[in-house]
Amino acid sequence: MNKFEITPFDISDYLTDEETIKEYLQAILEENDFNLLLATLGDIAKARGMSEIAKNTGLSRESLYKSLSANAKPRFETIQKVLTALGFSLSIKSLSQ
Repeated sequence: MNKFEITPFDISDYLTDEETIKEYLQAILEENDFNLLLATLGDIAKARGMSEIAKNTGLSRESLYKSLSANAKPRFETIQKVLTALGFSLSIKSLSQ
């Protein structure tokens, strides 16, 4: 009998290039789900290196993990710092377009 090892799926293993990360983030933003956005930012930060993102935001790794966890309520400033550290910014578009 063949034995297979099943490992948990981790999206951060597949976030290997800028275009994939950008498309993933864009798709999640369109879902309009803040908790999903936090998890996504966590996935991207993990893929890029949580220590490096923490250093670039001025937050500790522990604080960053906590801010990007399910049901967290981070300040907008924290989200903005994380997005900047990841190389992204927010923009506004009209919903009528």
